[in-house]
Amino acid sequence: MYMHNIIRVNYTTYDVRRKQDTMNSNTCHRDIMVLADNDDASDHPFHYARVIRIFHVNAIYIGGPTADYRPRKVEVLWVRWFEHDMNAPTGGWSDSRLDRLHFPPMAGEHAFGFVNPADVVRGCHIIPAFSTNRRHSDGRGISLCARDANDWHSYYLNR
Repeated sequence: MYMHNIIRVNYTTYDVRRKQDTMNSNTCHRDIMVLADNDDASDHPFHYARVIRIFHVNAIYIGGPTADYRPRKVEVLWVRWFEHDMNAPTGGWSDSRLDRLHFPPMAGEHAFGFVNPADVVRGCHIIPAFSTNRRHSDGRGISLCARDANDWHSYYLNR
């Protein structure tokens, strides 16, 4: 496994031009959005995550009828998922409010995951809801990897 700090994602702008987002797992510009599968009750078209680490692995596929013993480069993002805050007032253009997000508990089944960089739509701007205060008032989080010491109780999804 090889660890990286930066990933670049190409996307098409609203005026049909090519642009590129750069996410760095060591800075505050590390939030991404991916298309939602809409299997849950939410009708929101995207899921949001914070990139913890960026890896590439040289993997050898040995299963199935087409076993190939040559290593292939597999890129993967280790992420911490955001959840939509269902206790907050509804956000959106019609309500003139920003959507609210929060991190699920770290022990939860869906708190962390892996994402193929090809599935990233683009980077996004997620703002702390400063009025909700920090999750850890003493500044000491649970996980050094997740860097949760500076987490807020809630975040706004900037549009």
